[in-house]
Amino acid sequence: MIGSGGSILTVPVLVYLFSVDAVVATSYSLFIVGLTSAIGSIEYFRKGLVNIKTALVFGAPSIVAVFMTRAYIVPAIPKEVFSIGDFIVTKSILMMLLFAVLMIAASYSMIKKDKKKKEEDLGPQKFNYPVILIEGAVVGMVTGLVGAGGGFLIIPALVLLSKLPMKEAVGTSLVIIAAKSLIGFFGEGGDAVIDWLLISKVASFAVGGIFIGIYLSKKIDGAKLKPIFGWFVLIMGIYIILKETLLK
Repeated sequence: MIGSGGSILTVPVLVYLFSVDAVVATSYSLFIVGLTSAIGSIEYFRKGLVNIKTALVFGAPSIVAVFMTRAYIVPAIPKEVFSIGDFIVTKSILMMLLFAVLMIAASYSMIKKDKKKKEEDLGPQKFNYPVILIEGAVVGMVTGLVGAGGGFLIIPALVLLSKLPMKEAVGTSLVIIAAKSLIGFFGEGGDAVIDWLLISKVASFAVGGIFIGIYLSKKIDGAKLKPIFGWFVLIMGIYIILKETLLK
């Protein structure tokens, strides 16, 4: 309905509603987010609103960063990271705190008023390769750590750094998110048993939600709902911080 924000709720849903460990939830989220983004991008492909060259330029470093993060950085984080008095910050708590910070950052991008810019003002497409490569790698690392797609980071980058119109940036970002999330999930090492039944159920509801959202978006102005959803995400982010620290 609003074009972004869905993946930001996947990890909290898995952790708090299905009692999945936070580290495992970030892995499951990669599959769910990747699948829903892939299906969501089909309509954009059909309308010609996916820029393949941009997806490759931005997506390549992002995919590598996701893979490296899941393969090396996440396993290297100790089960007990540090302690403050009697309070021990475990790996799971750290993951949820990082995710809460991401939620608060994402909520700001949804709450703030968009400064509309005419497409003709964007000028011809050009690539700032060094900045795009760095931005892609950072987004990939964030995705690898917390399991969220990072659309709120990718879309502004595509508009500002690649000079894409907004609708094309949204479509292209979905392709990037789908590729890096699914490759990150299937490329992840380890012998952990995957609960495919749970993943399938959550992914099925998420995919169903896409089609419901597309239908409702024709009747309801998503732009008006976006800041409301942003406030909800902000409150959720603050709640997670409190739950994982003061309310633990």
